[in-house]
Amino acid sequence: MNEILVIIDKLALFTFIVFTMLGAGLGLTIKQIWEPLRSPRLVILSLLTNFILVPSFVYLLVQIVPLSEALKDGLLIMALASGPPALPKLAQIVKGNIAFSVGLMMLLMLGTIFYMPLVLPLVVQGVQINSWDIGKPLLLMMISPLVIGLFIKAKFAAIAPVIQPIFFKLSSSGLLLGLVVRLIIHTNDIIGLLKTGAIFVCAVFIIFSFSVGYLLGGPGVDTQRVLGVGTAQRNFAAALLVGTSNFDDPNVVSIIMVTSILMMMTVLIVGPKFIELDQAQDGDIKQLEISG
Repeated sequence: MNEILVIIDKLALFTFIVFTMLGAGLGLTIKQIWEPLRSPRLVILSLLTNFILVPSFVYLLVQIVPLSEALKDGLLIMALASGPPALPKLAQIVKGNIAFSVGLMMLLMLGTIFYMPLVLPLVVQGVQINSWDIGKPLLLMMISPLVIGLFIKAKFAAIAPVIQPIFFKLSSSGLLLGLVVRLIIHTNDIIGLLKTGAIFVCAVFIIFSFSVGYLLGGPGVDTQRVLGVGTAQRNFAAALLVGTSNFDDPNVVSIIMVTSILMMMTVLIVGPKFIELDQAQDGDIKQLEISG
């Protein structure tokens, strides 16, 4: 039964990532993706947040909180893995700048491919990773469908708005299915980690990551939200690849999985609050216009 659930989880993840990237490509142009990244300040702060501030904070956090080496290693792997494949979907959920989310995801993902092999062996003993081992699956699953979507948008503009909602519905279905299946598979892991204090560390990790990303993600609220969720939701695919190929202790993979689940659930819970906030602000603006 568990093997079947693992297969369903992999299919759900594949569906989620591929259709998210296809849908994002169908609604954007290369110019739109590149435009937000023309801001040196935003690019520098995004890199600083994801590759310096969050890893440094988590490194200090796991030194202070008493955890097993396996749990520390898993959390450090997650802290160093940036550029979540889910970022365009998360941007859609929190009403962020989707063009910026695609550009940011690619920037952070490429950074992670070179950054992790250099830094991870310095903080976690016994790790051997290759940039191409991390990059190959990410590039195939994310860049390829994005390019296909951009091509369809450029060459068959009339088709793009028709099929884009279908792809986004498929990506949403993959996201929800994957989350439910992971919760079922890892219920015992979550219960076990509750006894260790690791869940507390995960919560602090998520809160700090979102807060620092949001605060440094200006100039607009739409980019703040994207950098906030993009920093809080780490690159689960890269982290899992490193965890499964380098460690025999199952707790390393367990903490990676549980942290990823908590990060995704946080966005799904908090995301609708941003929509409510937008609606309230729109209502206030309209009221001012009428009274004016």
